[in-house]
Amino acid sequence: MGSDIGRDDEAPAHEVDVADFYIGRFAVTNDQYGAFLETTATPRPPFWCDSRFNHPQQPVVAVSWFEANAYCDWLSSILHTPVRLPTEAEREFACRAGTTAVFPWGNTEERDLAGYGAPWFAGTGPEVVGGPPNAFGLCNMADNIHEWCLDWYSKDYYRISPRDNPQGPASGTRRSSRGGSWRHHRKVTPSAARSSIHPGFRYNDYGFRIVRPA
Repeated sequence: MGSDIGRDDEAPAHEVDVADFYIGRFAVTNDQYGAFLETTATPRPPFWCDSRFNHPQQPVVAVSWFEANAYCDWLSSILHTPVRLPTEAEREFACRAGTTAVFPWGNTEERDLAGYGAPWFAGTGPEVVGGPPNAFGLCNMADNIHEWCLDWYSKDYYRISPRDNPQGPASGTRRSSRGGSWRHHRKVTPSAARSSIHPGFRYNDYGFRIVRPA
């Protein structure tokens, strides 16, 4: 986990062990989130009616960390099994897909092409959710949208992180996130890349995917 050649908050590279878990192949979609909205009093997120972002099979965007957690609690009650956001360690493990490569597909930026992400921004149908999967069969782990993680964020956490199932610091002001963004000049991010924002913010390049214990 981490990198010695990236940003300061990615260092040092270190080994961690995570317990077995299942993770969504895709980020949670508008269709899935809509079922949550229909049965709760949660307000619709911004951009819910924006044609660029509201295809049923596009990932839901502009949900806060709190709303993402509320969705997990709601789904847990329906499935009668715990569902939650991934930790940073789980998310990076899933992104790397059993490799130590820089990107989910290898060490080259071959998918960081001019115009990448434009079809998603245009909102042109269900194919935008997929994209080539990584070796674990997971889609858009390094591109498309930022995805909320469970952890509080600290730029120095890796220097004190435990080896077994790291959960992030006990407190903070920002929540961690992973993945690339269609809004950025560089559309894809290395597997070790970290990001974070205030948990109450709702941006149209922020969504989430879910995990549950194995």
